[in-house]
Formats: sequence, structure tokens, C-alpha cells
Amino acid sequence: MRTDTLYITDLDGTLLDDTSHVPPQAVRMLSGLIHDGAMFTVATARTPATVQGLLKGVPAAHFTTPAGEQLRVPWIVMTGSALWDNEKGEYTEIALIPEADAMAIRAAFERSGLRPFTYCLSGNSFLNVYHPQAMSAYENSFYQDRRRLQLKRFHLDQQPSDMAHVVLFFAIGPEEIIEATDRELKSATRCAVAWYRDAVRPATGLIDLYAPGVSKASALRKMKERTGARRVVVFGDNLNDLPMLREADVAVAVGNALPEVKAQADVVIGRNTEIAVPKFILND
Repeated sequence: MRTDTLYITDLDGTLLDDTSHVPPQAVRMLSGLIHDGAMFTVATARTPATVQGLLKGVPAAHFTTPAGEQLRVPWIVMTGSALWDNEKGEYTEIALIPEADAMAIRAAFERSGLRPFTYCLSGNSFLNVYHPQAMSAYENSFYQDRRRLQLKRFHLDQQPSDMAHVVLFFAIGPEEIIEATDRELKSATRCAVAWYRDAVRPATGLIDLYAPGVSKASALRKMKERTGARRVVVFGDNLNDLPMLREADVAVAVGNALPEVKAQADVVIGRNTEIAVPKFILND
């Protein structure tokens, strides 16, 4: 393990196993590595509300400023639109979608027949999540898994009355519709749009929209400067990881990654079910 390196990992399909958990052995390994000085964090499309439970038992890593001050390494959440300090329980940075873009995005989704979840910031730690119509089985499963979490509240059969505080749109649907909607949205808005295949359900696509310039890659650059890391190692498995893999000093794909991701990687390691990320950090 190198203490001059910032290690950034995706969660789903990369650090998480096939049951969407961090295995206990991985928690123990990461805790030991962080205790020994590893600068470790995650970069995920998820919100802090779900990341908190997934990383339970994994302590916050620290870095030292040029002035000798010890600061926590934040999580990169919502695909880089925000940084989250879990000890303070608040966003340290967050980018909102401009209101005009948010209105155009909502109209484009209505034309496509997709029903996005719309996430709106309230204060510096809480999200209100709106869904406009009856949910599909997959959307309902997504909602049921999250409806009791802290830090967010769902409002069903509703649209936000104020589109000036939107952080992200997230939609689920058939892969061909998601891909076509991705193309339309990229022509209708200057916002960051990313679609990717669901790792579990065949022929299902997911799409996220964030403020202009938001990506895991832009967050990586920000984190490298903030921590003073001389080197950044990134781990990923899916299409939305490609920007930060291209930006990394060392790009690592897990063995179950999509072919496009493996093609961009400098190193291919074991599968997400093999605790491959902590093992790589330990032996780096």
C-alpha cells in the first residue's frame, strides 16, 4: 500500500459483491488499510443515504494539508455532483442543475414516456425525491429499498413545485428507450448525461443527469488537488466509470467489468465477489 496514493473505487459491481454489500472481510481489510494511512474513498452514483449503510464499519480516511492539518477524505457521491463528509453529516460541495435546464429535462422525459426520480436539495444534508406517476416493478423495488433511509424523503405521485434546487434526475427503463433518451437529452441540455446498463437486470438501462461539467472525472481532479495525492488509482466496472478511469494514473477494472471498461484499464483484477479491490490496495 502507498500512502502517497488516493484510491477511489466505484461501489456497485466493483467494491460491492453480487448481493450489493461490502463483505465483512473487505470491511476489515479496508479498516486496517485506512488505519495504516491509506487515502481511500468511493465514487458512486448513489446518494449518502445509501452509502452510509453500505460502508458501515469502514472509517473515514484522512489526508494531511501542507500546513499539517488532518482532514477527512470525503465521499464522491451522485456521480461527482457532490462531496459528502460523513463525520459531519453534510455536503461539503454540491452542484445544482440550472432551473431552465431542469425544465427542459423534465419535458424530454415526458416525451420519452420515462418517469424519472427528481432529487432536490433541502438545506446542506437532506434530499427530497419526487416521482410523478405510478411506478413500474423495478421503480417500486428501487423505492422500497430506500424509503426508510435517513437523509432523503420520497414524495410519490408528485412533481417538485420548485425546479431551482434539483441536484439530479434518475430514470429506469428498457435499454433501447434509455439509450434513445440519452441522445435526445444531450441535444436538449448542456447538463451532464450518462446512461449505463443495469448490472443485474438484462436489457434494462439507467440514466442520470447532473449539472453541467459534473462527472466522476471532474471530482477526481478536485480530490487529487485537495488531498495532494501524487498518484490516483481508480477501480470500476461500468460505462459511467470510464471518465474517471481515463483520468486516473492507474485505471483498474474488476474481472466482471464490461468489455469497454476492461479495454480502458491498465490492470484487470479479480471479480467484485473476490474482494479484489482491498487486495489490490494491500499489495500496491
